[in-house]
Amino acid sequence: MSLAAERMGRILPSQTIAITQKARALKAEGRDIISLSAGEPDFDTPDFIKKAAIEAIQRGETKYTDVAGTPALRKAVAERLNADFGLDYRPEEVCVSTGGKQVIYNAMVATLNAGDEVVIPAPAWVSYPDIVQLADGKPVIVPTSPEAGFRLTAEQLRKAITPRTRWLVLNSPCNPTGSAYSREELKALTDVLLEHPQVWILTDDIYAKLTYEGREACTVVQVEPRLRERTLTMNGVSKAYAMTGWRIGFSAAPVSLTKELIKLQGQSTSNACSIAQAAALAAVSGPQDFIGEMVAVYQKRRDLVVDALSAVPGLSCARPEGAFYVFVSVQQLLGKRTAGGHVLESDEDFVKAMLEEVGVAAVHGTAFLLPGYFRVSYATSTELLEEACRRIARFCEGLV
Repeated sequence: MSLAAERMGRILPSQTIAITQKARALKAEGRDIISLSAGEPDFDTPDFIKKAAIEAIQRGETKYTDVAGTPALRKAVAERLNADFGLDYRPEEVCVSTGGKQVIYNAMVATLNAGDEVVIPAPAWVSYPDIVQLADGKPVIVPTSPEAGFRLTAEQLRKAITPRTRWLVLNSPCNPTGSAYSREELKALTDVLLEHPQVWILTDDIYAKLTYEGREACTVVQVEPRLRERTLTMNGVSKAYAMTGWRIGFSAAPVSLTKELIKLQGQSTSNACSIAQAAALAAVSGPQDFIGEMVAVYQKRRDLVVDALSAVPGLSCARPEGAFYVFVSVQQLLGKRTAGGHVLESDEDFVKAMLEEVGVAAVHGTAFLLPGYFRVSYATSTELLEEACRRIARFCEGLV
């Protein structure tokens, strides 16, 4: 008899993590592998942030903190949200968690009853539907189209909402497509949401600082302040500050919801690491100019990858507006056979064969709820990206 709870049968291991671990294992065996699967900046954490962590250790700040984070960090997060988006949150409306993923998990577990629905535009980050199902909710997946820039339309949202809808999860810029909603596109969605007072909005803004061509990053409460009392704004330090391993995410939401998040966190992980919180405080309250320097590098890498892969017969991809991913269509290549003899019946077959035959790790689109694509991360060096694109082209050219 299995010890696993019934709820564990509803979910799968994270497929992005699984592919990244597979690539690491092959590297450890001596294989020449280029991994474009992880959503992780290749930049080092800035020195002033690392210094803040070291100084916190030296001051003895290695004890428990408040469950919701240190008062200084909660205040700094509120000030950063105001500076970046003009959002007026108070420190008591902020909860600091162990990464953005815990913010989302806390929100779903704290609010969903069995059968409550959560609208998720697809393609979407792999963990959204699994977290919803762990919380006994029902993911309602709404496929978006490349013609709409992989963005949810107001008409689609209106059709997806039912009396059981509890949340809309909105991620902009989006993982895996890099699509970003304009102020006008968000306003069209918020107009629909104003018609449905039972629906809350979780806006995942983790890539909001990583946008290109001077594009403005918008968030829900900024566009429609009347939705403030039923919106959870989520962000963190992992992507914009190159701090993935520090594991700090944060939410800003009405006190009534924030109290429930803190209650749940107090009975699960309790506070996030005190040292990481000190580093995050330095990140959100310190100089921000280095982010623009990273974005400029990412934009050049984006163009390199998009131009190279778009030139490969059978592949196609849009030019992302944010984040650091390219979502590549392989629909024209499915059904073909690789030089190594693998038949490509699905996007998962494609990425598995590409890893095995040319040593490039990517994530298949089915993991992001949209088959027929694969995602590459360009958060790696220009030299590796150039070589990876050459290998992908060689792999595709060998198909028959």
